[in-house]
Amino acid sequence: MATIGFIGVGNMGGPMACNLVKAGHQVKVFDLSAELVQTVVEQGAAKAASAIDAATDVEVLISMLPSGQIVEDLYLHETRLLDHLDTRTLVIDCSTIAPENAITVAKAARLKGITTLDAPVSGGVGGAKAGTLTFIVGGEKSAFEKAEPILRNMGKNVFHAGNHGAGQIAKICNNMLLAVHMIGTAEALQLGVDNGLDPAVLSQIMLQSSGRNWSLELYNPWPGVMPSVPSSNDYNGGFQVNLMNKDLGLALEAATKSHSATPMGALAKALFELHGSKGFGKKDFSSIQKLFAKE
Repeated sequence: MATIGFIGVGNMGGPMACNLVKAGHQVKVFDLSAELVQTVVEQGAAKAASAIDAATDVEVLISMLPSGQIVEDLYLHETRLLDHLDTRTLVIDCSTIAPENAITVAKAARLKGITTLDAPVSGGVGGAKAGTLTFIVGGEKSAFEKAEPILRNMGKNVFHAGNHGAGQIAKICNNMLLAVHMIGTAEALQLGVDNGLDPAVLSQIMLQSSGRNWSLELYNPWPGVMPSVPSSNDYNGGFQVNLMNKDLGLALEAATKSHSATPMGALAKALFELHGSKGFGKKDFSSIQKLFAKE
C-alpha cells in the first residue's frame, strides 16, 4: 500500500480519495473547502493542513482541480508546490485542462527531477463513486506503469495515451463526442414525443437500432425513463453544463491550433453556451434536453 496525498476533493476528487482509502492506502487530503475535506476524513483519510502538507512525505500526489490556471498556480506560481516535493514523489494530475498546461507543468517538474502524469478521467460522479472511472494518461511509460495499480483502485479502465498532454487531448476529444451525441439524443427524443411517442418506448427502439449510443443507453436525458441518472433527479448531480462548456472550449482551442475541422463540436459549444445562459450552468449536461422542449 502507498502513502498518497490528494488535493481537490470535490464531486469527483472526494469519491476518488475515498476509494483509495477503501483500498487500504494511507491518504491525506486537502481542499479549500473544510466541509469537503471532512467528508473524506470521515471515511478514514487524514486531514492535511495545507497543499504543501498534503504533498509532504507521500509516495504519490494526486490533484483534481477545475482549471488549468489553478493547476499551474498550485504547482508553479502561487503555491509553488514543485519547490516542496520530494523527487521520489510521483505526481498524477487528474484535472481536465489544456494540453499546454499539462506540458508546462511536466517540463518544470522534469527540471527539478520530479515525474508527472496527466491523467484526466471519464465516467462522471457516478463512476467516481463506483470506482469505475476511465483514466486517460499522458507521460512516460515507466511512470504510467508505476501509477496504474493505484489508478485501478479508482477506475475500471486505464489507458496510456502517449506523452505529456496526450491524456488531455484524448479526454477533450471524448467529451466533444459526448456533447454531440447527448444533443442528438435529446433532439431525437423531443421529436418523437412531439409526434406522440412514449419516450421510454422510443428509447428502447433506438437502443436496438442504429441510433444506439452511450447517452441513450446509460444516461438517458428524458426525465423518468431511466432511474438513478440526473435527468430523473431534476438534472442534479453528474457533470455540470459549465464544465462541459469548459471542455468544449478546450476542444475548440486544440482544433484551432491543429487546423482541424470540428463543425459539430463548434455547434455543440454554441448550444451548451446558450443552454447555460438560461440558468442551467450548474445542472447536469443532460439537461440540454430542456433546450428542445416546447414552451
